[in-house]
Amino acid sequence: MHSKVDCDVLVIGGGPAGSSAATLLARNGWRVLLLEKDKHPRFHIGESLLPCNLPIFEQLGVLEKVSELGVLKLGADFPSDPGNYQTFHFRRALGNSPPHAFQVKREEFDRMLFEHAREAGVDAREQVKVEEVTATAIDAVSALARDAQGNTLEIGARYLVDASGRDTVLGNKLKLKRKNEQHQSAAIFAHFLDVERRPGEDAGNISIYNFDHGWCWFIPLRDGVMSVGCVCWPEYLKQRKGDNEGFLINTLKLMPEAWGRMQQARMTGEVRVTGNYSYTCSRMSGPGWIMAGDAWAFVDPVFSSGVYLAMHGGTRAAEVVNGSLRDPRREAGLQRAFAKRVERGVKVFSWFIYRFNSPIMRGLFAHPRNYLRVEEGVISMLAGDVFESRPVMLRVHLFRLLYATAGLLSFRKWRSDLSQRRRQARSEFSGGTTPVDPA
Repeated sequence: MHSKVDCDVLVIGGGPAGSSAATLLARNGWRVLLLEKDKHPRFHIGESLLPCNLPIFEQLGVLEKVSELGVLKLGADFPSDPGNYQTFHFRRALGNSPPHAFQVKREEFDRMLFEHAREAGVDAREQVKVEEVTATAIDAVSALARDAQGNTLEIGARYLVDASGRDTVLGNKLKLKRKNEQHQSAAIFAHFLDVERRPGEDAGNISIYNFDHGWCWFIPLRDGVMSVGCVCWPEYLKQRKGDNEGFLINTLKLMPEAWGRMQQARMTGEVRVTGNYSYTCSRMSGPGWIMAGDAWAFVDPVFSSGVYLAMHGGTRAAEVVNGSLRDPRREAGLQRAFAKRVERGVKVFSWFIYRFNSPIMRGLFAHPRNYLRVEEGVISMLAGDVFESRPVMLRVHLFRLLYATAGLLSFRKWRSDLSQRRRQARSEFSGGTTPVDPA
């Protein structure tokens, strides 16, 4: 069966980026078609949200829904001295970011956003995969999609939002996708019950651990579930032999403080593995199209930035599309401003991520100092305040100066870290069992 549909905006991908963009565009009176290749609920990692997500939730009208799904997250903790950890509470942030965030099961969260888009008037369809797409100008977008029953859908649209996540529909079609030359990593992860949580008000906080080959997350979720995963250098993950569960457990044992919290743990579900996922597209927009979230780039989930950057990108992309459709003469300028903003935020996170596992960075996070309110500025960065606050950006630059100074004082550690990062960025890993798609 073959059918046709015309719309103002075609949005590819029903994750946080796509659902956010679609909702706002529908509210602005546009006819929006949102296509998701899978059926909700579908599993994803990227379960830890940032405080700066909250204003977006309020804008979309879903804050109450998120609070019902989520676990309250007041901060993040990192290892300090053996047996101890350092907690960074969001309430100490320098900027105006909210004092808390949430941890969510992504299958519930993504489904809620998708259904909310439908409630806003979006023609939101599941199990419909876009197989061909062309976008050359405003009013010149066409696509061909196929549903789970094999029926084809011919689409004509005025504008295209690519929020396809790791599928990077336009990135692949236009050959824009590039492997990240500065960072590569792969991940192995699972859900557990009866993992020890932090005491008191910190029970919902995310915990981060380092080991020689990468880092590990502990994310508390509803119903007693703990998401536990290890993000590894690809060459380390290549060494896995036997079953994935055994490899994950043995990796956790490399971090005594993390393993100590797993003594009563029981796995629920399967162990999943994903291959290299650090990439960037050389462009994020063009005549009649724009990318949002992972469709443009993804670096690493260490600072829980994926969902926030996806939703921020989705909401800002909606502004570009709305303005461009109302006055096509503004399109190029709106797209340039959008790209500049998104790139600026990603660069802030990326600088930390590329160096996160270095001895110098570990030391700075383990023993923070609030000279000139630098620690508060770093907390603001952890909260997602990476776009507009000059006081925050000043402290981030001061932190980078501290890092450089520490490197000069320990040149051997700095050179070793640089050599390792260059080697790992060249490493490849394949054989993953599931995608990582915060967008």
